[in-house]
Amino acid sequence: MKKNKSNSLEYIWAPWRMEFIRASKDEGSKKCIFCSKPKKNKDKDNLILYYGKHVFVIMNRFPYNNGHLMIVPYRHLSDYNLLTKKERYEISDVSAMAVDILTKQMHPNGFNIGYNLGECAGAGIADHIHQHVVPRWIGDTNFMPVLGHTKVMVDGLTECWLELKHAFDTYNQ
Repeated sequence: MKKNKSNSLEYIWAPWRMEFIRASKDEGSKKCIFCSKPKKNKDKDNLILYYGKHVFVIMNRFPYNNGHLMIVPYRHLSDYNLLTKKERYEISDVSAMAVDILTKQMHPNGFNIGYNLGECAGAGIADHIHQHVVPRWIGDTNFMPVLGHTKVMVDGLTECWLELKHAFDTYNQ
């Protein structure tokens, strides 16, 4: 942490955020990470945990909390009402699986589950609908974000992926 003498705020450097901030925000499926990543066969690098028939599970590279997952349909669409019944049902079923796995592996006290539909609603990738599953712990929203303008992440993405990947691979076996 470095103290800025001019405004007395403390700073923790998070350079990995620049990748997201500087990334091209071009519209369309050609540049959509949710369309391209499942096709690359680099699950660990792309943080993909599970492939279903209509959806897949990917970890959020810029998470709100450790274990922040996204359930994403393969089809590139932004309108919730354009999801087929099969896609909606599978999103629901895979969400239940994700909650079960996260509960067993990470022992959270609760979850936030939902969609951010549209940029104004907080969608970082508004053109490709996806549901968030965010594990929560009592005290995870503590003084750091409020007073320190800092979010503390207690585990690395790779370590978290390794733990969750095995759980997804062996679920219901």
